[in-house]
Amino acid sequence: MNEELVSIITPVYNSEKFINETATSVFNQTYTNWEWILIDDCSTDKSWYILNKLSERDSRVKIYKNTKNLKSGITRNLAIKKAEGDYIAFLDSDDLWHKDKLAIQIPFMKENNYFFSHTSYGYIDEKGDKIKSTLHVSIEVSYKQLLKRTEISCLTAIYNANKIGKFYMSEHANKQDYALWLKILKSGVKSYGIDQELAYYRQVNNSATSNKYKLILKHILFLKETQSFSTLEALYYTAYWMINGFVRFFVK
Repeated sequence: MNEELVSIITPVYNSEKFINETATSVFNQTYTNWEWILIDDCSTDKSWYILNKLSERDSRVKIYKNTKNLKSGITRNLAIKKAEGDYIAFLDSDDLWHKDKLAIQIPFMKENNYFFSHTSYGYIDEKGDKIKSTLHVSIEVSYKQLLKRTEISCLTAIYNANKIGKFYMSEHANKQDYALWLKILKSGVKSYGIDQELAYYRQVNNSATSNKYKLILKHILFLKETQSFSTLEALYYTAYWMINGFVRFFVK
């Protein structure tokens, strides 16, 4: 089967500790027709040096450097603009992919004429050891369903830019990737899930999950500002979000 080009989008900021491990999971993909676009967002560690080494190792690795710190959402958008692939995939600089992720997910989309998809994923700690249980995904997800359960994760999402055009991250302060998925789904395109653990989200000790009440308020404001919801609508969907996802992320 002819392999269509996949553009992998990765913002990089002070990622020297994990980026080589992430790179190994990309280089080990059994699906080989990909380009990996990494943009360094003014890192202060050795990230840029490592990116140069990766680009020397493989011509499919394309590296760029921001002239000022723009944060992850805008940096991803710059990478999307540079992407030449039929498919746009996302992988953060500390997360990992199963070696067959693209080999499973791209044919799944192509054979079923799906334009947006995501997969189940696991959790790893800073050492790369597995923690928690797998987050299993639904068969299909619509706009209203994603508002109630945020199961599409950045490290698993792929959309077909050749079919639906390029969609970009929100410049909102938080949840830029979630806003992007909602934008795609609101256009009428559903996301189809593969219930296989094909990616691994790294949960680090300094993850911003300490103040639960602030997170709830931020979610309400996010819905009001990005989805133009009334306070009542934002509270309604936030309640579902809390029930379906809050316990999972904060209670082991």
